Amino acid sequence: MTLERDMPMAEIDDIDHRLLRLLREDGRRTFSEMAAEIGLSVAAVKRRVDRLREIGVITGFTVRIDYAKLGWGIEAFTELRYPGTTPVGKIVRTATDVPEVQEVFTIAGDPDALIHVRVRDLGHLQQVIDRLRRAGDVTGTKTLLVLGSWTRDVGPVDDLSRRPPRA
Repeated sequence: MTLERDMPMAEIDDIDHRLLRLLREDGRRTFSEMAAEIGLSVAAVKRRVDRLREIGVITGFTVRIDYAKLGWGIEAFTELRYPGTTPVGKIVRTATDVPEVQEVFTIAGDPDALIHVRVRDLGHLQQVIDRLRRAGDVTGTKTLLVLGSWTRDVGPVDDLSRRPPRA
């Protein structure tokens, strides 16, 4: 198994970092808009974005959704515990079979997984937790209700001084 930390770090420069910042701010930004802001030709910006996609730095483009406006305003994280012999793949399958599960994080230590769920109301949350408890070899759960959240819109890719050292 190849771990993420074993993969070579992509070679990108300051201009690539600026393009990534612009795309994180608005993934629908045109090559023309970015070219004007960065000071490159449209073709040069397109080549750079295409290269960032080819080498796997850009993995896709997405939309941000206000789930509360769609009736799915309750978020929670549920810790799942399994017997020590449970394969990671089985842990992930247990959670991904539940449609309300948004993300699955397998983690070191106790618990074995952290599951991000989105539901309509507290009764629906109870149903989801009960479904997770009955799935597979789950030996225990603990649920944390989200009261609010904050997301970093820009990250370490915007600060070259925070790059990890090369091994």
